[in-house]
Amino acid sequence: MDMLQITAVLISLTAVFSFLNYVFLKLPSTIGVMAISMALSLMLLLLGGLGFPLLLEQEQSLLAGVDFSTTLLHGMLSFLLFAGALHVDINRLSEMKWIVASLATIGVLISTLLVAVLLWGVSLLLDLPLTFIHCLLFGALISPTDPVAVISTLKTLGVPASLETKIAGESLFNDGVGVVLFLVIFNIAYASEPMQAIDMAELFVTETLGGALFGLLIGYIAYRMLRQVDNYQVEIIISLALVMGGYAFAEAWHLSAPIAIVVAGLLIGNHGRQFAMSDKTREHLDTFWELVDEILNAVLFVLLGLEILLIIPISTNTFLLSLLAIPVVLLARFVSVSIPVSVLRGRYQFSPGVIKILTWGGLRGGISVALVLTLPADEVRLYLLPMTYAVVVFAMLVQGLTLGRVVKKQIATIS
Repeated sequence: MDMLQITAVLISLTAVFSFLNYVFLKLPSTIGVMAISMALSLMLLLLGGLGFPLLLEQEQSLLAGVDFSTTLLHGMLSFLLFAGALHVDINRLSEMKWIVASLATIGVLISTLLVAVLLWGVSLLLDLPLTFIHCLLFGALISPTDPVAVISTLKTLGVPASLETKIAGESLFNDGVGVVLFLVIFNIAYASEPMQAIDMAELFVTETLGGALFGLLIGYIAYRMLRQVDNYQVEIIISLALVMGGYAFAEAWHLSAPIAIVVAGLLIGNHGRQFAMSDKTREHLDTFWELVDEILNAVLFVLLGLEILLIIPISTNTFLLSLLAIPVVLLARFVSVSIPVSVLRGRYQFSPGVIKILTWGGLRGGISVALVLTLPADEVRLYLLPMTYAVVVFAMLVQGLTLGRVVKKQIATIS
């Protein structure tokens, strides 16, 4: 299949699955289409085992033509991050900047280390060939919450504004931090000449801080351009150029492209919306980016459901390790949220339910799968891929579907 055919098939499947979910399942869109695509993959696998392999081979051919990591990390992600950042209130985010910053940095580091320690202990008990550095690698790719999964789920819950800002703000920034941390640990694990500690620290700061400053710069340039025109077609094109060009240049200059696009999106979504756009432009811009967000979200989660074929078949030890990875990641998330919140309680007011909601609302999604698929096709990936997929499926189908109940249970104590 060529790229046009693959795109046509994915869009068609997404339309059918979205229709089936809307009419029959009535689940949140991303969860519904992912569940249907997983069911399709399993059904085709069963038919293949019964002697009807044609449809299974066609699905495998489709997946072989899609580089999931490249498609998400160097394609879809820029649009999804910008669309998510566009509607975050920067004033409310500024009030909670230390909460969000601590969760997105210290929280990710704590979670990465704790996941690694616990997973290493489990792998020793099961006599599996995973070293501590490989466990750290898994901790880095699974610790960031996925902004795509988190924001799409929050839309359906009616979460209080202050809590939504904490969850959305953390998810928008911690994936950039997580990707940089993953690259640093990947270098240690696989590079022939590993970097020195000072070089790793310099890379981390350059990527994150440099990405933020670059995002501010390109966002300001786009903002000044928007102020000069009053034509929604031109202004939408400017926003597209900001997202695509900004992401490409940030990657070329080895800056954190996700953080750059989030910062640019926050600037355009707040100052740009208030001072550089007419009411007509705001309406058209919001409609355009909402549509882009919905389409790409749906396609992404259809792909996630289809990619389950990549982890089948798995061994008994791998299956057991994948099941154990779920409570390990949840425990690490609980601790990594509790520590920053406890430290900041003297400065900020937190309701008793915040830690529980932040823990259960820390959804993992496509970014974790994309990162694990960048690993070399060796024995380590054979263990890390099923674990990642198990955590993501649990996050979407269990945490995502029950998060509303958790929020409602705590709603009386959340201001």
